Amino acid sequence: MNRKDPAFSKTRLTGSYVTLVISVSLVLFLLGILGLVLINAHGLSQYFKESLSFSVLLDEDAREADIRLLQKDLEAKSYVKSTDYISKEKAAAKLQEELGEDFISFLGYNPLSPTIDVYLFAEYTHPDSVAKIEKYILEYPIVKEVYYQESLLYLINENVRKISLFLIVISSFLFIIAVTIINNTIRLSIYSKRFLIRTMQLVGATRAFIRKPFLLRSAIHGLIAALVAQILLLSLIYLVEKEFFRMISFQSITMLVLLAGTIILLGIIISVVSSYFSVNKYLSIPEDKLYY
Repeated sequence: MNRKDPAFSKTRLTGSYVTLVISVSLVLFLLGILGLVLINAHGLSQYFKESLSFSVLLDEDAREADIRLLQKDLEAKSYVKSTDYISKEKAAAKLQEELGEDFISFLGYNPLSPTIDVYLFAEYTHPDSVAKIEKYILEYPIVKEVYYQESLLYLINENVRKISLFLIVISSFLFIIAVTIINNTIRLSIYSKRFLIRTMQLVGATRAFIRKPFLLRSAIHGLIAALVAQILLLSLIYLVEKEFFRMISFQSITMLVLLAGTIILLGIIISVVSSYFSVNKYLSIPEDKLYY
């Protein structure tokens, strides 16, 4: 086939446009993933914090009525998410299942104490807050001890802060990389049309007239790339919610719509701005440098 054949040139041009759209859409997809991570980072930290519990160990001879009264009092507190009362019998059955043998028959009695497992809201899982709650609970006469892993609480709170800082830093780097990749991709696309730009200049076309079709085409390509990225993100959201529904849930429609709008704006703005500067470069470049 003759390389000057219009059909061949049109096919090659279409191929370059498709490559450009795919490249930009993949970059926007990565930015979208980062956006989803940032949106759910707070939810994930809350999930892990609220999965922790501390155990209130009760006297073995504590009356059922007193235990239920304590449980209701705790559930009424604003900082308590839920409680779970575990009787001596329930605790023994659970331990027997874990050990695989009847330790009560061996010992001749049930050595376990009734307990109330308390789950706090994430805002109150800081060690200082838990210490205040512990002091309040210990005032009850039927309470023997309040047990929780203080080191684990410190570790989770510290890691949440570190992860938040890491996400902010990595977000900045990824955004810079994304802008660079999109800019370079568009510059390569316009580089192939540098002689067309020079020809339009020679026939008297103004800078604005030459830029207009490039900017319009870039805006369209940016929009298409953003829509492709949206489809990929929706597919990812479906898979993640299906596999990790209890840990990750994308139920905030407002945040998802905001993320979708941001991706579309980024796709259009970055594409148009990159095209603007790339076209300007070839509008100002000397003719002898067009061949390099």
